[in-house]
Amino acid sequence: MKKLFGTDGIRGVAGQPPLDAATIYAIGVALAHHLGTAPRVLLGMDTRESRNWIAATLTAGLTAGGASVESAGIITTPAIAFLTHSRGFSAGVVISASHNPWQDNGIKVFGSDGYKLPDATELAIEEEIFRQMNVSPAALEHAAPPAVNEADRASYIHFLLAAVPGLSLDGKRIVVDCANGAASSVAPQLFADLGGEVAITHASPTGRNINERCGALHPEAVAAEVVRCNASLGITFDGDADRVLFADHRGRVVNGDAVLLLAARDLQARGLLANDTVVATTMSNMGLEAALKRSGIQMHRANVGDKYVLEQMIATGAALGGEQSGHIIFSGRSTTGDGLLTALLVLDMVHRSGKPLADLVADLKVFPQVIVNVKVREKKPLDTIPTVVAAIAAAEKELADSGRVVIRYSGTEALARVMIEAESEPLMRHHAETIANAIRAELGA
Repeated sequence: MKKLFGTDGIRGVAGQPPLDAATIYAIGVALAHHLGTAPRVLLGMDTRESRNWIAATLTAGLTAGGASVESAGIITTPAIAFLTHSRGFSAGVVISASHNPWQDNGIKVFGSDGYKLPDATELAIEEEIFRQMNVSPAALEHAAPPAVNEADRASYIHFLLAAVPGLSLDGKRIVVDCANGAASSVAPQLFADLGGEVAITHASPTGRNINERCGALHPEAVAAEVVRCNASLGITFDGDADRVLFADHRGRVVNGDAVLLLAARDLQARGLLANDTVVATTMSNMGLEAALKRSGIQMHRANVGDKYVLEQMIATGAALGGEQSGHIIFSGRSTTGDGLLTALLVLDMVHRSGKPLADLVADLKVFPQVIVNVKVREKKPLDTIPTVVAAIAAAEKELADSGRVVIRYSGTEALARVMIEAESEPLMRHHAETIANAIRAELGA
């Protein structure tokens, strides 16, 4: 089993293992060795306070391992995926902890094809990392990150605009929440080229305000701003902009499930929904599955994590996949979830339909769903804890065909996630708390 890589890279509190200087340096050396002779690596980062010293330390390790490193500076995660492939780099690395708080950071790696690394490759790199952890952090005090190539941002913006030729926001008022993260460096210029009246919010990063009461982690912020501004639509990204949520003109949040429904129907109507298939995850609501079925579209469920969604898309030949949290993947357009690309494509769908976003997803009737996050001190297999097993079995028996129970550990945080959806909201909440309490009693931090 992997010990460092989670569902989306290596994450932790900046300055503490596995994001301490010695481990970061070893990650750089190990990655360079994995990439072969004289590899070229592209580096990007979000806006966290720790970004520069992590970039410098990682660059030192990559260089020691024989790699040359270029930097795109503060830029979105999907931009690095795109640039890595389009500019012929051996790998792309993003320093970001996505939706996590500012104290955390992380390292995500893309292969030369722009795709996230498969689990087997991450495991092999991990083994090399542990062999390389012998450098003193003091030796890295004067390490410096590479200079930033500003042309990379322009190249990525050109790619995004090319995806929606002719899109115009003239006559529309849009609110865009950048989460004080990486989208702050791209979204203002991108939307300036589309016309209309665009209000950019939370685009003043301080290093410590990323995701703070804003962005996709707090979509109620953009929803309230849409109502206040009498806007047509709101768009909100997470810290590294690989996911996006929306708000309709009434101030209602439109999550990733609703985006999948909208996009699936649009692609199907244009004959572009391969095999009439969509890939979602175990966390997607039963209401999405029912709505897709009414349109003759089948839904497959993958494990949580956009890399696992993509694997299932490739296996089934699906053209569309994503997560309730806002990672949406359009096969052939992107190799990973891209919040900015998804935002433009949704704007284009709304524009071509001539209808407001609210009307396009109005028939998505969601089952009541609750997610309880339990902080844990260790990730012990839940099926080895009798009280937890009993609580889950009781919930599944009572809910039967009228609900779902999904219990899993977060791949990026020390959390157990208890998700239950059911026709009966009282039963849903009762069983969610019962299971959560059983986990707290055994593993609570």
